[in-house]
Amino acid sequence: MNFRLGELFCGPGGIGLAAKNAVVVKGDLDFTIDHAWATDYDKDTCLTFSENICPKNTKSVLCKDIRKLKFSTLKKISEVDALAFGFPCNDFSGVGEQKGIDGTYGPLYSYCVEALKYFKPKWFLAENVGGLRNANEGNTFKIILEDLSKYGYKIVPHLYKFDQYGVPQTRHRIIIIGIRHDIDVDYKVPSTEPFSNLDITCKNAIENPPILEDFPNHVYTNQSKTVIERLKHIKPGENAFNANLPDNLKLNINGAKISQIYKRLDPNKPAYTITGSGGGGTHVYHWSENRALTNRERARLQTFPDDFIFKGSKESIRKQIGMAVPPKGVQVVLESLLKSFANIEYPSILSNMSEYLDSEVSV
Repeated sequence: MNFRLGELFCGPGGIGLAAKNAVVVKGDLDFTIDHAWATDYDKDTCLTFSENICPKNTKSVLCKDIRKLKFSTLKKISEVDALAFGFPCNDFSGVGEQKGIDGTYGPLYSYCVEALKYFKPKWFLAENVGGLRNANEGNTFKIILEDLSKYGYKIVPHLYKFDQYGVPQTRHRIIIIGIRHDIDVDYKVPSTEPFSNLDITCKNAIENPPILEDFPNHVYTNQSKTVIERLKHIKPGENAFNANLPDNLKLNINGAKISQIYKRLDPNKPAYTITGSGGGGTHVYHWSENRALTNRERARLQTFPDDFIFKGSKESIRKQIGMAVPPKGVQVVLESLLKSFANIEYPSILSNMSEYLDSEVSV
């Protein structure tokens, strides 16, 4: 059984790669997911997606603002059985202003809801930041769940802590799986137990195997003398505010102090969350070398393989990597979904977000 997947807000291909690699076998039958079409508004992001996910069918990736895109245009490219969308999280993120559903990006999820109504896929996967559940005291999240279920979908939301699923990074994301009500299949959240003994330290992810100097996207940042001197005083796991810095190297910042500013990785732990921001000490810093990580090192922490080549400027690539979903984490979710359709039992756990659902929203 093969599902044709359409993606809105596809990003550089975190979900696309996960779908491409997800395979479940039951007897003589393979359960797989094929790329049908994808869309995003950023040109570099679309180029990265098309050259890595569908290099022989690049016209299936549309670079356009979803507010100006007709679903009929996508339907002409291919019919779909499934939809995936990581609608923009800027207004729900814990970093910066949290405008929620009333911000510039918050309302964009409504296009995903309309896509469900238009395409009527057998299942969908929606992804967003963990902060979404706290927006407007949780009311925004309830509204989104109700909207995603109102066209006939039984949904299972869960806050996935990807470091518990083999990803070398403390990245927490809400993923909502929806299956059409007329399909007798129930999805269960996969257990973290099968991944409990993996080495997910950032040191192992970056150094094993070694990254060769001529690897794509492995360009070092030209650090200033001040940054180098500052890093010399910051120990692994410390940042610019809890390290013992001399007065001339301290940051003159009033108000909230973000813990990731000039923060070094701890080589014996997963990385802290990789973000798409840049400048001001947010690049993610090596545990022993006095420098920021390269984009290839950041990509490894996001579980992108070394042959996944990002397109665009160094800054554009940093943003793409930081905004992406870890493909290996999403692959666990998608293979569990395929097992559900294949009627294969797998270790599962209860959703940790059931309190956001009421009688009108099915789990």
